[in-house]
Amino acid sequence: MGTKPIQPAASSDQEAAENKTEEKRDLPRSKNRVVTMAKYCSSLLLIGLSLSALLVVAFGAGDGETKIGTYELKKGKMSLKVTNYGAHMMSFIVPDKYGKLNDVILGYDTAEAYKNDTNSFGATVGRVANRIAGAQFTLNGTLYKLIPNDGKNTLHGGPLGFSKVIWKVTDYKPNDVEPYIVFQYLSPNGEQGFPGDVVAVVKYTLLAYNQLSIKMKARALNKATPVNLANHAYWNLGGHDSGDILSNELEIYASRYTPTDGELIPTGKVVSVAGTPYDFLKSNSVGSRIGRVMELFTNQPAVQLYTSGSLGDTKGKGGVVYKKSGALCLETQGYPDAVNHPNFPSTILTPSKPYEHQMLLRFFTS
Repeated sequence: MGTKPIQPAASSDQEAAENKTEEKRDLPRSKNRVVTMAKYCSSLLLIGLSLSALLVVAFGAGDGETKIGTYELKKGKMSLKVTNYGAHMMSFIVPDKYGKLNDVILGYDTAEAYKNDTNSFGATVGRVANRIAGAQFTLNGTLYKLIPNDGKNTLHGGPLGFSKVIWKVTDYKPNDVEPYIVFQYLSPNGEQGFPGDVVAVVKYTLLAYNQLSIKMKARALNKATPVNLANHAYWNLGGHDSGDILSNELEIYASRYTPTDGELIPTGKVVSVAGTPYDFLKSNSVGSRIGRVMELFTNQPAVQLYTSGSLGDTKGKGGVVYKKSGALCLETQGYPDAVNHPNFPSTILTPSKPYEHQMLLRFFTS
């Protein structure tokens, strides 16, 4: 297996990040559960068109889209709706074992509603996902001060991070054999306090056999800078309107996690999940009673598990009120706050070192 961290919250929210170093094992076919993996990515996640060419030409600051739009991809019974505002996923519909179609992510009916979203429903978060302690870091001898938006810390890139800007649609092929859409955003030097210009690309693709590919790439154009993107979809395999996910089952192939302090900042330690609430090496309650299964593969070293413990009475699609524990997020990413922990794998990009983040989600029934 590859590596994969889970970062725990100090409360029942079970926000966690874990680092796994497991041996390769056979691909499981588990019943009624969500499965996350870090291996098999070298082969399974390289399906589809490379995005390298899309990163060669950046557009100038302010040259992106000015209007918010929605876009839909369909393949078989599977469909995905996205918006160029924050490169959000708005809905994802797949069949259950009885053929019934359900939207399995939380969100809003309109793209405009995401402007006021405080939950990051389906968002692409960055320039750096998760928290940066004290809203600052030192890079190459220079102290960079960011804009705090989580107490004294910076969360998900700041108050106007990647999820709060309009992205440019550079390619949209809804009628392709493998329908896809590509979003691109130029983050200028100094945005939210981060150094250097960065061009980021997100590509959503629907593949055969009810598979969704999400690829995120970024390139530092002129300065070294931290980049750590994440997809922040809220998953409920029973359907976004089906209530809590506490009876669902979850497996995460990760043997270690990064403990956090009272502000959910990693302490710098990486310890075993054995004997802790964060041990998901074997299925634990948190599948779906209707037999829908999701498997997630990634090339990233960490996954943030968030069971929406702070979600409360948020009015979503169709007037449904989303409550605490109404979904779970599996935010694959680099180690949280790596810029302030030299012992963590680096999340620093340079013009000669691009960023590539791949996710493959498989949906099937059992």
